[in-house]
Amino acid sequence: MWFLVVLTWFALLVQLMFIILSVASGLYYLAELVEEYSVVSAKVIKYMILTTLSIYLCLFLFEEFPNSLIITGLLSHCMYLILLRSFPYFNFTSVPFISSIVLLLVNHYFAFSYFSTVYYPFTQVLAFFTLCLWFIPFALFISLSANENVLPTVAESRPLLSEESDVVSHYFSRRAKKYGLLSLFNYAKDSLLPQRVKKSF
Repeated sequence: MWFLVVLTWFALLVQLMFIILSVASGLYYLAELVEEYSVVSAKVIKYMILTTLSIYLCLFLFEEFPNSLIITGLLSHCMYLILLRSFPYFNFTSVPFISSIVLLLVNHYFAFSYFSTVYYPFTQVLAFFTLCLWFIPFALFISLSANENVLPTVAESRPLLSEESDVVSHYFSRRAKKYGLLSLFNYAKDSLLPQRVKKSF
């Protein structure tokens, strides 16, 4: 009897490793797609935000959700729309970015408060959290790696100094520093996975 229990836990561990590997490879593929097609990605994220806004309006009309949950959801998705104006460049100290983070946390608080007091089946709660709370922030998180290939402009976050007045050379001098999601996945791929060495005959 104990052997089957140990075997079950081992199988669960193997399944969990496969799920983590599948999610990581999917994130890597999505990060490459967003980096390659940033204009199309911005349009897709904009339509996703508009769809989520319509879901909130339908929840307001057809369900009995509290107004605080609906209003914070609408405000947070409006902030996401404002963030798309500078896509794929994100300024982490800007008012829209900080406001969207704060509204996301407040929206989670209202959602947890509501669903802890009113019973809904788990699938409905998961559907609300997935489509109304996590879908757009996850898409914006994936698109952070697209900022690495943005062409240089003068309107970046800090002014150029006199010796950095040449925008293009300044841009290529900074290219060695990459901190995006795709760079993290590339580093993990290079350091964790074995590399094949081509034989020269």
